[in-house]
Amino acid sequence: MNYKRSSDLFKAAKNVIPGGVNSPVRAFSAVGGDPVFIKEAKGAYLFDEDGNKYIDYINSWGPLILGHAFQPVVDAVIEKAKKGTSFGTPTEIETTIAELAVSMVPNIDKIRFVNSGTEACMSAVRLARGFTSREKVIKFAGCYHGHSDSFLIQAGSGAITFGTPNSPGVTQGTAKDTLLATYNSLESVEALLDANKEEVACIILEPIAGNMGCIPPKEGFLEGLRELCDKHNVLLIFDEVMTGFRQAKGGVQELKNIKADIVCFGKVIGGGLPVGAFAARNEIMDYLAPTGPVYQAGTLSGNPLAMAAGLAMLSELNKKSEIYNSIADKTEFLHLGISKVLNENNVAHTINREGSMISVHFSEEPVVDFESAARANNDTFKKFFHGMLENGVYIAPSAFETWFISDALTYEDLNETISAVDRVAKKLK
Repeated sequence: MNYKRSSDLFKAAKNVIPGGVNSPVRAFSAVGGDPVFIKEAKGAYLFDEDGNKYIDYINSWGPLILGHAFQPVVDAVIEKAKKGTSFGTPTEIETTIAELAVSMVPNIDKIRFVNSGTEACMSAVRLARGFTSREKVIKFAGCYHGHSDSFLIQAGSGAITFGTPNSPGVTQGTAKDTLLATYNSLESVEALLDANKEEVACIILEPIAGNMGCIPPKEGFLEGLRELCDKHNVLLIFDEVMTGFRQAKGGVQELKNIKADIVCFGKVIGGGLPVGAFAARNEIMDYLAPTGPVYQAGTLSGNPLAMAAGLAMLSELNKKSEIYNSIADKTEFLHLGISKVLNENNVAHTINREGSMISVHFSEEPVVDFESAARANNDTFKKFFHGMLENGVYIAPSAFETWFISDALTYEDLNETISAVDRVAKKLK
């Protein structure tokens, strides 16, 4: 494929934007080469500035369950924009989408809208600290909750050591209050809770991990976390920025029948526009200003365009629950097809799948946490990524990102993707 215009645009971008991108993963640093600049998208397809067409498995990192430029969402945004783009005052549509979201998700009474998943997770942790009057937070290595200081922490030298900052600008003081556990390991969590008695405010995790590739929770893991939180009076926060309204109407809480204390949303809830939210039962949410003492604010929170897009998306998902079976079936079909051709070509791999999230790890061992994900063959992934791109299939430009399936994908698209994997696999051997 020809990428000349994309390359020229990247050179121009680097002169005025750090690294040429406004979010690091877009720069292709993990896979090499220059990023592709997308001009437009429709349904299951992306079209770049050089006129190349791709079957899309990023879907704007998850929100576009029904495909790009889904007409009810587009129409809702256009009609709302005609009446003004932002007011900085309360609007009726905020209440309308809040009522719908609360009705779809179990175990929440109130929801507050913010402008990103990062804001949602940052605010949820502050709320948990305020509600419990405790300061420490347990997170899991490999789970990403945005770029707030508390979350940019890497593992220490032992199971119960404090984390250390993994980005300049994050203070040691912040790091000491963030404790690192191992995903899918209840033992690591229990050790941290025992070592920090009555100091831990909350445990935050992606209940289905998507930032070390797709890694589902082991049987009993989420149930065990709920029990540990109850035992130690710790709040359990589900970061459902990826999974909320994607894996089920009520997200992972519904899918796995596990109650979280606070839930964070993003992606789907804005229908593709920048938005986030966090929600909980009344006694927790009433700790937020202006009702309670925990301060959180956002000038553009509840932006009418984002609310209109989100309402159109959630309304469609609420009316047509069969969509969830459809995208899960398509994901399973893709899983079986990719595994078949990789096996036929003797390419070592492990595929993880949960609902409409899937990832291919070039590893012979099960991938259950960050360490096992990191042991996969990244050089093979780089070749695989570029091979798929050349064959018109756009997957995430990192081995540590999940693929997202949209219902706009046809079985013809899926078969074309499997054929592309077969062609690429023959060159990987």
